[in-house]
Amino acid sequence: MSDLIGTIDSLEDKISRLLDRYDHLQQQNIDLERKIGEFRRNAEVQSDQLRQWEEKFSALKNANAMLGSDEYKRETKLKINALIREIDTCIAQLSE
Repeated sequence: MSDLIGTIDSLEDKISRLLDRYDHLQQQNIDLERKIGEFRRNAEVQSDQLRQWEEKFSALKNANAMLGSDEYKRETKLKINALIREIDTCIAQLSE
């Protein structure tokens, strides 16, 4: 009979430790999910900032080319030609 009581006490102790461990792991999981959310938001912000800097860099390259910088003249000429083709297409569609 005392063996049975000892076994039951041992099981109760193990179950109690398992429940404590489970609660601890649940709290860790909640904390990690919160951190993941923060990292995702930070990544989105950084992605937006990168896109903005790329747009500013592109505008700066175009401005340098318009000011006479030889380095970007070819790119600027290609962009101007593309814009002219778009304008010609629009004019053709309007005249139809």
